[in-house]
Amino acid sequence: MTDNELARLSSEVGQRLLQRQASVTTAESCTGGWIAKVLTDIAGSSQWFERGFVTYSNEAKQDMLGVTATSLERFGAVSEQVVREMAEGARKVAGATFALSVSGIAGPGGGSAEKPPGTVWFGFAAESRQTLAQCKIFSGDREAVRRRATAWALLTLRDHFLKN
Repeated sequence: MTDNELARLSSEVGQRLLQRQASVTTAESCTGGWIAKVLTDIAGSSQWFERGFVTYSNEAKQDMLGVTATSLERFGAVSEQVVREMAEGARKVAGATFALSVSGIAGPGGGSAEKPPGTVWFGFAAESRQTLAQCKIFSGDREAVRRRATAWALLTLRDHFLKN
C-alpha cells in the first residue's frame, strides 16, 4: 500500500469515527507508531484520535498498558494474549471508543520456527464488543512488514468495527 493509499484509508477511518462521534487509540510495538502517524497526518484528527502508545519493550507494555508479566513470560510479546491486553489497556487508559494494538516480528532477524519474521498479532478492543485478536504473516523486508501491518490494522478497523 502506497503512502497515498494509506492517507486515503486513514481519512476514511477518521470520517467514520467522526460520524459516530467516536475515538481511537493505538498501542504499537513492531509498527513503532506508524499507525498513529498516518492517522494524525489527517487534518482534524484531534477530533477522533485520542493518543498513541509506542510500547516497544515488554516493560513499556506492562507500565503503560497493564500487560501482565505472566502473559509476557508464558506467551511472549508476539501473541494473542498480549495484543488483547495491549488493546484493552490502551482503550481503558485513553478512554477511547476503539483501540487497536500491534505486536510482531518485523525482521529480518528475531524470529523462530514458531514465530518467523513477518509474524504480526493484532488486537482490536471496543466499548461494546468482545476484543478481537488475529495473527497475520507478511512477507518482505522490515519496511514491507511494517507497512503491511499498518495497512491491515486500519483496513480491519474500518471494515469490521466502522462499517457504514
